[in-house]
Amino acid sequence: MPTITLPARPDPLQIDPATTAVIVIDMQNAYASPGGYLDLAGFDISGAARVIANTRGVLEVARAAGVQVIYFQNGWDPDYIEAGGPGSPNWHKSNALKTMRARPELRGTLLARGTWDYELVDELQPQPGDICLHKSRYSAFFNSQLDSVLRSRGIRTLVFVGIATNVCVESTLRDGFFLEYFGVVLEDATHQAGPEFVQQAALYNIETFFGWVSSVADFKGVVGQIAPHSQET
Repeated sequence: MPTITLPARPDPLQIDPATTAVIVIDMQNAYASPGGYLDLAGFDISGAARVIANTRGVLEVARAAGVQVIYFQNGWDPDYIEAGGPGSPNWHKSNALKTMRARPELRGTLLARGTWDYELVDELQPQPGDICLHKSRYSAFFNSQLDSVLRSRGIRTLVFVGIATNVCVESTLRDGFFLEYFGVVLEDATHQAGPEFVQQAALYNIETFFGWVSSVADFKGVVGQIAPHSQET
């Protein structure tokens, strides 16, 4: 399969769809649905619906072109052992854990595997051929199978969609940078539940130091020109 040129900042990026994966970060009820963890913790999730719709379009085009789709779900075991105790920075910094300490009645309902909060939103359910992985920290590379999954498939370019731009998306892209992966964020298929300047600061940091920034329209425009994968035999 020939390489294609993806419009991006700071420069266009040559990508090979056969060695590219779309990484879907934490598109879970916890982060994107009313009544989920972010909503209960008082964060603004009003932008999540747009990101869900844009991500759905990206995934449809990616699958048709034979681009691997990899989902991540963030969370912990029902007893929160994986979250770490007071000796872990995660115990102190995770807003979900802090929310449950402030509201003990929520313990066991936020980001625990097997709960509605942990599950992917209905609009973005995995399809045959997609890969689903679990992560217990912000970065999808930490203590996960991601690196081996990517290397075993010859994947070099990672296109990021999901939540949150400045936390889980950016930290995963940063770790990928140090492992020699090319990371691209689709800015209108990511969401930051906070002031707009936080989103813009994350995107600036990514395009200046760690990767590239593109858009849903540009990704769909170039990848959508590839013959449907099902017809390539």
